[in-house]
Amino acid sequence: MTVRDRIVQVLQAEARAIVSVVVTPEYERAAHYLAACRGKVVTMGMGKAGLVARKLAATLCSTKTPAVFLHPGDAAHGDLGVIAPQDVIVAFSTSGKTAEVIEAIDAARCLYALKVIGVSSYADTPFRGRCDVLLEMGVIDEPCPLGLTPSASSTVMLAIGDALAIAVMELKGVDRRDFGMRHRGGYLGAQTRHAVEVVL
Repeated sequence: MTVRDRIVQVLQAEARAIVSVVVTPEYERAAHYLAACRGKVVTMGMGKAGLVARKLAATLCSTKTPAVFLHPGDAAHGDLGVIAPQDVIVAFSTSGKTAEVIEAIDAARCLYALKVIGVSSYADTPFRGRCDVLLEMGVIDEPCPLGLTPSASSTVMLAIGDALAIAVMELKGVDRRDFGMRHRGGYLGAQTRHAVEVVL
């Protein structure tokens, strides 16, 4: 197989993985939980899932939903203090068994009765009993030669996060001015500057 063939294969595998996600009513429930959140959204995940969680927090922030990433490992060393009573947690774990994420959820719920949204490939895991809503990605075959490197799975997580953020954005009626007020720099800031200047 040539390098080009491999690249095409990976892109196609990741596209198939996204299209294969079964969007259950749980997805709609999750979007409504996030839109109704009166505190902030706290995202968490380890490794590649953590990077996806960071991206979701950033997208939510730019679309009028305050959010922050909490590293599950740091949560046990004081960073759990970022949690507040009206927050909502979004936790990512492909296996649904990531010890640090599970421990962080348990610790957060010792502080407050928080809503927890989980994103995982597997329903029958320790995640299930800890999440008010569990968004199942489906079992995903990674396209790397070892079948191990997070690629298709992390792409699906990223797509789910984007879908939730955009659904929440629409539920909250976010417009160009709202976006521009939060994203003043760069190309996107230039695209929304007029909407902001009209109001200011």
